[in-house]
Amino acid sequence: VQLVESGGGLVQPGGSLRLSCAASGFTFNTYVMKWYRQAPGKERVWVATITGAGDSTNYAGSVKGRFTISRDNAINTMYLQMKSLKPEDSAVYYCNAWPRYWGQGTQVTVSS
Repeated sequence: VQLVESGGGLVQPGGSLRLSCAASGFTFNTYVMKWYRQAPGKERVWVATITGAGDSTNYAGSVKGRFTISRDNAINTMYLQMKSLKPEDSAVYYCNAWPRYWGQGTQVTVSS
C-alpha cells in the first residue's frame, strides 16, 4: 500500500496550490479519503473528507470556502485545491485512506 503526496511548496499569502495524493495497493474507490495537516509543535488536525464515490465532501471550518477536495477514481488520485492561502495554513499535509493508511506528507509554506 502506498499513498504519495505531492504539490506542496512555498507560496505567498493569497496564492494557490493543488496537492495530489496518488494511491496504490488497495481498492481506492472503496475508501473514504481525508486530508490532514500538522503545523510545527501542534497536533495533526483534520482538513477535509471525500466519500469513495466522490459524491459528498466535508471541510473543517478554517478551510471551508477556500479549499476543495476531489478525487479521480480512474487514476487512484485525490486532490486538495487550496486558494486564498494564509500563513496559518502552513503545515505538513497528509492524505489518509480512512482509517488505515497514511502518506508521508508534503510541506506547504505560506509566507511573503
